[in-house]
Amino acid sequence: MRKILPAAGDELDDFGLADAYAYPRERWLRANFVMSADGSATVDGKSGGLAGPGDKRVFGILRVLADVVLVGAGTARTEQYKPARPRPALASLRQGRPATAAIAVISGGLDLDLTTPLFTEAPADARTIVITSEAAPANLRATIAKTADVIVAGQDHVDLAAALDALADRGLTRVNCEGGPHVLGQLAEGGLLNELTLTISPTLAGPGQDPGRIIAGSAFPPIAMTLSQVLTEDGFLFCRYLTD
Repeated sequence: MRKILPAAGDELDDFGLADAYAYPRERWLRANFVMSADGSATVDGKSGGLAGPGDKRVFGILRVLADVVLVGAGTARTEQYKPARPRPALASLRQGRPATAAIAVISGGLDLDLTTPLFTEAPADARTIVITSEAAPANLRATIAKTADVIVAGQDHVDLAAALDALADRGLTRVNCEGGPHVLGQLAEGGLLNELTLTISPTLAGPGQDPGRIIAGSAFPPIAMTLSQVLTEDGFLFCRYLTD
């Protein structure tokens, strides 16, 4: 993998890739998505169908750099999420922090399977976090609290701004959002998104696929972004867009 913008460069090892994606400041929210060349967010219902080795490498580096990975319950369920895996060779990038980022799952209804590895295999110092609202059934919140940390943010629905403040109160300020489209839509609409890291896959998903985009939800005015960096490998483009 090599940089082609802002200036062409040599091949990047994992530490060079970490430098390329370093957080600009302590409190920062980036969203990481992949899409096909014709704009589809998935192939056969999963984003993994668009990924290649380079995309998986960037995905792993972004997790190493983050304090917490934010994801909607639907995406976590569809993509069969597990806890982030330790990367001993990159341990220096997590000095002073747990070996892995915690996974924070947004769920209003708390329809969660607590027997999956996302909950049963999370390390004690990076327990899975469930973000919900006061409207969620109290008995389900209590049950989940035995297996995961629970953050209540908002009354009738999950308030993402309040959720991010609660994560920051725990020292989890460098946030990497991995989906899904509705979560990205809410973050963008709320002015909470600092950065979009977008992989463009050299794939035509075609009209037979669900043409879903990487963003969904309520309409909001267009948000101008700055293309700050582009990397490439095997025909894939790895773009960093900043909103501020």
